[in-house]
Amino acid sequence: MGADNIFSGLRVVDLASFIAGPSAAVILGDFGADVVKVEPPTGDPWRMAYKIPPQPRAHDNYPWHLNNRNKRGLALDLKSPAAGEILERLVKWADVLIVNTPHPARKKLKLEYDDVAQWNPRLIYADLTGYGEKGPDADLPGFDITAYWARSGLLSLTRDAGAPPTFPVTGSGDHATATGLFAAIATALYRRERTGRGSYVTTSLIAEGVWSCGVSVQAALCDATFFPLHDRQSPPNAAMNLYRTADDSWLMLVMLPPKWPAFITAIGRDDLASDARFADPATQAANAAALTAILDEVFASQPLAHWREVLDHLGITYGVVRAPNEVIRDPQLRENDVVVPLEGAGGKLTSTISSPFRVHDVAKVPAKRAPELGEHNEEILSQLGFDANAIVALRASGAISTPKK
Repeated sequence: MGADNIFSGLRVVDLASFIAGPSAAVILGDFGADVVKVEPPTGDPWRMAYKIPPQPRAHDNYPWHLNNRNKRGLALDLKSPAAGEILERLVKWADVLIVNTPHPARKKLKLEYDDVAQWNPRLIYADLTGYGEKGPDADLPGFDITAYWARSGLLSLTRDAGAPPTFPVTGSGDHATATGLFAAIATALYRRERTGRGSYVTTSLIAEGVWSCGVSVQAALCDATFFPLHDRQSPPNAAMNLYRTADDSWLMLVMLPPKWPAFITAIGRDDLASDARFADPATQAANAAALTAILDEVFASQPLAHWREVLDHLGITYGVVRAPNEVIRDPQLRENDVVVPLEGAGGKLTSTISSPFRVHDVAKVPAKRAPELGEHNEEILSQLGFDANAIVALRASGAISTPKK
């Protein structure tokens, strides 16, 4: 790791499972941190996620490498009496500890902040929960699809009128939450630079979901009147709607009122300028269903390439709806290092998705495969001061597992 990596020398212990907590550690690792992934001897359950529907089927364990790249792996049974000394040394070694173990289990394992901060007062203890630390549901288990999506208000709004809520994209809330947790960690590290003191930082899936749904939730806080659920054929605004092209592509149109005169000329419908139903934004809104029907015919008359040329020339904002297997062919991703090479994973997994921001003039660490279960046991324990005989004893006690080859 070069000196130009922002977090070079920062030591992170990732005790979290699944996606959000480990992904926050990935961001730190992308910028040079030394991240130790601690798993139980059975492994993080996320190792098996790619085999569980509705996850896309593949031979390669793509989600494991995405959420745990650039880490060293330690397989540790925290329930073992002999694990206590390892945990203490890890905490003393670490700058950042990331935990998402439910608090009742944390108490039994002596993993709460007050348990570990006594060993390292400079520690940044990053706590991730489903529903926050307080309240009647603080101890409920939560995934992003239940806490971030369902309970936050997002899932009720991301559907069309007459349709039931749908299954959200797996991991989407987790990755958003990971960015929030990373921001909390970075804020605490800045505070430590100024004061020398560690911090207990936290976020939750529900807090991040409500933040993502913030415009609508804030509207509810002031008793705003909501439009009905979106109906593509009768939207609140036909100029902000989805339209299908002749070659069966969909585009999301976001056209502001000043563009209307030039737009109707470009589509060969100057007659709409004298149509009283569409004279101004207010009348267009009142007659949005009729205008949508007209625009449906217009957009269905030409392929996407034609409409891209027209809309680009007019400077009208739009987005083409892409499936994941189309997204990966978008040249913008590689030009902007959104998709980057992945070293060592094998199989067809040669690329991965970088964390979503850059610091110019600072190179990220090249992405390398995620660790096998317990792959770096001896290396990490030796670094923590355990000699060969102690490591053998720890393995015999069951505190650590034998690495899988």
